[in-house]
Amino acid sequence: MREIGTLIAAALAAGAMVGVANAQTKLSMWYHGAGNQLESELLGNIIADFNSSQSDWVVELESFPQASYNESITAAALAGNLPDIIDVDGPILPNWAWAGYMSPLTIDDEKISGFLPGAIGRWTGEVYAIGLWDAACAIYARRSVLEANDIRVPTLDDPWTGEEFDAVLEKLAATGQFEYAFDLGMAWTGEWYPYAFGPFLQSHGGDIIDVSANMADGALNGEAGMAFGEWWQSLFARSLVPGTDQDGADRETGFLDGKYALQWNGNWAAVPAIEEFGDDMLFLPAPDFGDGPKIGAASWQFGISSSSENKDGASAFIEFAIQDKYLAAFSDGIGLIPPTAGSAAMSEKYSPGGPLEVFFELSNRQATLRAVTPAYIVGGKVFEKAMADIANGADVADTLDQAADEIDADIENNGGYM
Repeated sequence: MREIGTLIAAALAAGAMVGVANAQTKLSMWYHGAGNQLESELLGNIIADFNSSQSDWVVELESFPQASYNESITAAALAGNLPDIIDVDGPILPNWAWAGYMSPLTIDDEKISGFLPGAIGRWTGEVYAIGLWDAACAIYARRSVLEANDIRVPTLDDPWTGEEFDAVLEKLAATGQFEYAFDLGMAWTGEWYPYAFGPFLQSHGGDIIDVSANMADGALNGEAGMAFGEWWQSLFARSLVPGTDQDGADRETGFLDGKYALQWNGNWAAVPAIEEFGDDMLFLPAPDFGDGPKIGAASWQFGISSSSENKDGASAFIEFAIQDKYLAAFSDGIGLIPPTAGSAAMSEKYSPGGPLEVFFELSNRQATLRAVTPAYIVGGKVFEKAMADIANGADVADTLDQAADEIDADIENNGGYM
């Protein structure tokens, strides 16, 4: 009898354990990184740790190719089939929040108080998403090239002015040692244009869209926008930069091969440059064209769909994922900027004295969000076309006026995105 009682107790215990396992509620999660094995492994590790850390929730991941991810979210929203946890690119977030795809996060502000500004996705004063990393651009340069041409090395506290930067480009071009003085990366298209070049417009005092006025007219094509557009076109007219027909291979290796004296690039390309040039390699801050030096901010972030029936669980996963150890692991794995000082200190390359430490401070001090409005989803694409057209010789005023009209027509057609 005693043996039978023991067997019954064991069976009941096993049943209780099964009951606990079965009680775990599934959390569906969509991610844009299909095909990136390392990124998938890093995210998979966080999911596995979360799933084993508690008995209430179990995250199930489905990954999509980045090129089709946004369309997949839109289609799922229309079909009423959004997952619990969604991945969203920072500048797209306001549109998805406005469209009703996403719900605000219920997270303690203290847990995100130390994050870089670009890693927090806000809309109408509420936090909708949090990123595990951010990215930053810098001017790639070689100390030996600057010294040989008597060019001062700018700092975060004392960046080049717009006039000084222009003079630097002219001086480097005049040496005849380079095919171009500066590589903007015109071979890259899509979001690169508003992310990389929009801050130059903002530094002139303009913007793609004036968020406070809810319109592009006067921001994109006003006095500041015109000054930016004229300067932008002059870079190509003076043959200081490659044009829109730039070869993709030259974009990837042109600076390393010595074809370009300077390059505008992100932290994701920094390691090969350090390996090539060692201590001669510099990552310089953006120039100040009059309204402060600015670089792009906001990368991919995690949020919760508005249709989720498991918002508490989704929020619990996001809070779990933003631990410094996971932020540092992502940085070490894929090279992007850890979004907190604590995770930067734990990382291999962004820790104090590390080879990429400067990018954390660049992001902290110069990062500027793209126009935080649902209209950006159209405005960014219109801006890209306008910049390419102006680079190819189109009239600056006509092109910017037309772009502003197109953006404002979209805002009006959508009821002001109210």
